[in-house]
Formats: sequence, C-alpha cells, structure tokens
Amino acid sequence: MANHKSALKRIRRNEAVRLRNKYQHKTMRNALKKLRLEEDKKAALEMLPSVISMIDKLAKRNIIHSNKASNLKSKLTKQVATL
Repeated sequence: MANHKSALKRIRRNEAVRLRNKYQHKTMRNALKKLRLEEDKKAALEMLPSVISMIDKLAKRNIIHSNKASNLKSKLTKQVATL
C-alpha cells in the first residue's frame, strides 16, 4: 500500500483517468463499427468527420498510437469513397 498522501492521490487519479480513457476508446470503436456498417453514402459522409475527429483526439492524448489513427482514418476514407 502507498505510504504517502500524494501516492494515494495518484492511485485515485490514475483510476479515474483509466476509466475515462476506456470510455472514450470504446465510444470510438462503436462509432467505427457504426460507420463501417453504414450502407448509405450520404449518411456515411456525414458521420466520417466526427469519427475522424474522435480518432484524432484519442491519438493526441496517446490513448491510441498515432500510426494506428492514421491507418484507421485512411481505411475509413477509402471505404466511404467506394460506397
């Protein structure tokens, strides 16, 4: 167990941050799935900027790797273009 007040605070904070990251990552994955299953090009084009924005925010906060973000955005853009 932690011996210092600051260490206890750090443990609490780390758990809160972990839960927030987990929530944001899961939300992004759900949005990706929804976009991939979309068959209407117009609807997909409307959803694409918000999903790309989510991906960029997660990459900026190091929740996902920047290369993974780039790969996801590239694949999504290609898929929407072929609809």
